[in-house]
Amino acid sequence: MAKYLNRELSWLSFNERIMQEAEDATVPLLERFRFLGIYSSNLDEFYSVRMAKLKRRIAAGKKSANFLGGTPKQIYKQAAARAKGLGREFDSTLDDLLGKLRSEGIIVVNERELNEQQAKFLDKYFALKVRPRLVPIMLENVEGFPFLQNLAVYLAIVLKKAEDPSDRNYALVELPSDVLPRFVRIPGRDNKTYIITLDDIIRHGLKSLFSMFDCTDFSAYSIKMTRDSDLEIEADITTGLLERALRSLKSRDHGDPIRFVYDREMPEELLHYIVAKNGLSPDIVIPGGRYHNSRDMMDFPDPGAQYGKLRYRNPEPLEHPVLRHYSSTLKALREQDILLHYPYQSFQYTVDLLREAAVDRYVTSIKMTLYRVADASEIVNALLNAIRNGKKVTVFVEIRASFDEEANLTWMDMLTGEGARVIRELPELKVHGKLILITRKKEHVTERYTCIGTGNFSESTARIYSDHALFTSDPAITGEVRKVFKSLESGKKRSDYRHLLVSPDMMEEKILALIANEIANARGGRDAYIHVKLNGLAQKSIIDSLYEAGRSGVEVKMIIRGICCLLPGVEGLSENIAATSIIDKYLEHSRIHIFCNGNDPLVYISSADWMHRNLVERVEVAAPVYDEALKKELTDYIDIQFRDNVKARIIDAAQDNAERNRAGSRRVRAQVDIYKYLRDMLGSSPESVGG
Repeated sequence: MAKYLNRELSWLSFNERIMQEAEDATVPLLERFRFLGIYSSNLDEFYSVRMAKLKRRIAAGKKSANFLGGTPKQIYKQAAARAKGLGREFDSTLDDLLGKLRSEGIIVVNERELNEQQAKFLDKYFALKVRPRLVPIMLENVEGFPFLQNLAVYLAIVLKKAEDPSDRNYALVELPSDVLPRFVRIPGRDNKTYIITLDDIIRHGLKSLFSMFDCTDFSAYSIKMTRDSDLEIEADITTGLLERALRSLKSRDHGDPIRFVYDREMPEELLHYIVAKNGLSPDIVIPGGRYHNSRDMMDFPDPGAQYGKLRYRNPEPLEHPVLRHYSSTLKALREQDILLHYPYQSFQYTVDLLREAAVDRYVTSIKMTLYRVADASEIVNALLNAIRNGKKVTVFVEIRASFDEEANLTWMDMLTGEGARVIRELPELKVHGKLILITRKKEHVTERYTCIGTGNFSESTARIYSDHALFTSDPAITGEVRKVFKSLESGKKRSDYRHLLVSPDMMEEKILALIANEIANARGGRDAYIHVKLNGLAQKSIIDSLYEAGRSGVEVKMIIRGICCLLPGVEGLSENIAATSIIDKYLEHSRIHIFCNGNDPLVYISSADWMHRNLVERVEVAAPVYDEALKKELTDYIDIQFRDNVKARIIDAAQDNAERNRAGSRRVRAQVDIYKYLRDMLGSSPESVGG
């Protein structure tokens, strides 16, 4: 039996776990649509990055198999077959959910199901809102075929004349879903809610759109092209990273075709015409349903308060049990370390830390890494305020953050324009670590404060991603964060870290040493365990060390949301290793590492997964938690997740995402119980996080 699971197949198993939430009858109905949208968005990125990379390796003639099983061609074939099977499951799930939505009084209609009132409403809506945004292209009038933009949805239209149905024309219209809502509420009756898609509004308006043609029959079929969007910024020493990033961004939407999805009801003649004109290979042509870009279901319209039971409740984030008693965050940090848990506790504490630093008369400088931030970022506004208050602000903006490159270039320009020092070039490495360093000087005494996080400094993701942030003024930690920033500014690696784990300098080496310590303790008859929470595990050296740890008697328990190339529970290989994945209301994003260390636990939070890209190709930081109360807090946190028997799925060699058996056990839903745990620390009783 193979020792490793291929990462692409593991990723598809993860995305299946997303779809399982859409299929779960205990999940509120509108949230099930949201999970389908997440599944679809994930799959788009999977094709445009991972499958695109496999395609490039195949085209380059690479035939060798890697340790994760199979040649590029073999892996591509297996992944494509798996994705197609999941696609059929997706279509079936969507049909089922639309029926359930109808039974709740929310009816998604198409253009053939409109009553007279609705048709008149849409005639006006189409004329005023939609038609001005449409650019119909008659295909016989163009040479070749119009370029299909990456991930855009088009309607391929057949126009026929009543007197001669064989006399037909083809047209193409792109859905303007970037400027118009994909779902529109229309007038209804019987106290029910009626919704129609933008696709079907255009179908309704085809006769008006093509009124200049003597045609009486119109039919429209959706198509979507996925292109290679893996932004590879070539190593060109004659130009700067900024120029290369801009050049790569311009080429992203013009990447090679990776997947072409079409409405399976499309006439064969029209399909063959489009495929031939675009020169598409058969292996990327995939039949689908009437609608594409189902990721838009993440923005399904709120039908109103009367349908509240169809959504998860959104309680206000909790106060922090310590910070709520302080008007100054800096003062609190001078007295103790602080650990924050998002989204259960308020992200506003991080914003407030920067806001206070911006106006504190003794603060001289703020240094920060930015990977992704919110659209209207309070974090960036706080930095701008600091600059205007005379603080020296240094920011590393990662302009290669996948699919946020353009936004980060905008933030970079804004910060530079205000006078910040913006570092943007670190050859060969992405900066993914989440760091803030504040320097304060008063009466010849220098104090430093740091925030080290597992997730982005973004108010948007902090509402839906579970993450942790450590605030501390401990000189041992702040001094090493200062070293990280010096390394970023100089571009030189260093390995003299005694407290932080920093990649690519020494994180992997240190993790292997921590695992080896547990192995030695187990072989010596002492207690030994490794408890970790990650987004992904794919680094061979660490997987092999974990296998050895398990065989040596170390208890290895893991929570891995996404890719897991290790095979748990295999006799003779990993029977002492257990892994689960939790998919729930919040996206599990944090990384926690706990090593028994002879019953003197070593506890870390980290921005890094145990994958090659994090350990070798990125600047990442894992921070030790030294405060005993905070160590217990994180241990309790991960123990609650280990006990989850509602949302946890078992990761094993079968990859069937089985639920954990909870027969005779108390029902434990980790995200609900973590909220209660943190709530109880306040001694109050706000509403539940559940749904």
